[in-house]
Amino acid sequence: MMQAVTLLTTDTPHHRYFARELGKAGLLGGVVLETASAKPPFETSHPFEARRDEYERDVLLEGDPAEFAEFGPVHRAADINDARVVAELKRSEPAVVVVFGTRKLGPQIIGCARVACLNLHGGDPRQYRGLDTHLWAIYHGDFGGLVTCLHHVDLQLDTGDIVDCRLVPIARDMELHELRAANTRVCVELVRSALASGKLKRVRQAAKGRYYSFMPGCLKEICVGKFRRYAGSL
Repeated sequence: MMQAVTLLTTDTPHHRYFARELGKAGLLGGVVLETASAKPPFETSHPFEARRDEYERDVLLEGDPAEFAEFGPVHRAADINDARVVAELKRSEPAVVVVFGTRKLGPQIIGCARVACLNLHGGDPRQYRGLDTHLWAIYHGDFGGLVTCLHHVDLQLDTGDIVDCRLVPIARDMELHELRAANTRVCVELVRSALASGKLKRVRQAAKGRYYSFMPGCLKEICVGKFRRYAGSL
């Protein structure tokens, strides 16, 4: 088994759960939290997101705040590519860096991993690259596109060699606010399985998926309905 990873992420309920589960497995060496994010020039919020966060706190975290510091050293930076983050990673020399939900990494960050820099991407990057990719798959009625991918990070966005892809399980009558929690459980499985294998696969992406940006809030309303109808038909 490879040594513990350094996690690059943001502070959300599902990311806290992910860190907690890696910590329980002895796989988390440290965390770098990105504290600011890019803001789109249009409204993206939707009421299902507040319900999603509450669901993750109640179900994933079982009401436990699960502070990141419980599982290892924590460093914070507004931008994950900040020079202080680069300096800290060079000092700690992580074997594996796992990225979950930050902005695009610059080459200096990618180069800090001695063995591999890996990204968890919600969707098959050979079809969907960028942001809100599960929502875009739902918007297009592509429920087979609700997969999670662990891939190597390269200088382009979501184009690196694939380690593993798995379907996100959708249960009958599941609601959209439950999807991210289901996805996060798959993310834990992907990382634990990859690290346990002792050798990280590299499958070249034969196609480059379409890039998607932030989904406007009005389109998320469409996704809520489409997902409800799909899950109700299972």
